[in-house]
Amino acid sequence: MKDKRCIVLIDGSNFYYKLKDLNLHNLLQFDFSGFAKMLSKDQKIINASYYVGAVRTDGTKKTKQMLGNQQKLLAHLKNNGFNYVLGYLLKSDGDWHEKGVDVNIAVDILVASYENICDRIILVSSDTDLLPAIKKAREKGKTIEYIGFSHARSYAMVNNCSSYHLLKREDLMPFARRLKS
Repeated sequence: MKDKRCIVLIDGSNFYYKLKDLNLHNLLQFDFSGFAKMLSKDQKIINASYYVGAVRTDGTKKTKQMLGNQQKLLAHLKNNGFNYVLGYLLKSDGDWHEKGVDVNIAVDILVASYENICDRIILVSSDTDLLPAIKKAREKGKTIEYIGFSHARSYAMVNNCSSYHLLKREDLMPFARRLKS
């Protein structure tokens, strides 16, 4: 049977904001391990990775708090059997922007494809910057499953991945502690 081994790749910022839209964004309560198992459909998970920009403190109260929260998240991910891959955060015009995260995901897609690490890549990201890597992985015979959100699907990802699953709030509820409104 094909598709015996899979990897799970989660674009952290993308994931967080989609969960936030659904009021399910308390990542420290999220069952990443159970979520990955659900996505894998009982296939062997070779690797599960979460990608996020690394917070660096500039000494301000806000960045110290952001760093503390990120350290808690990274420990929670490790406890759930996830690796984390760090890009960086760049402050520009008062806003924070992630840099290097998409490149890290794309590289991991290509390495998994060219080194035959897995048969199926489960990608939790709606970022179309990943399309060149997705297309190359498919050329190498890999199944790329786009995991998106029904309230914010990416038609480009739906059209370019091997398969897709659009999550609804009720699909995520078993893995997330509901926040009080």
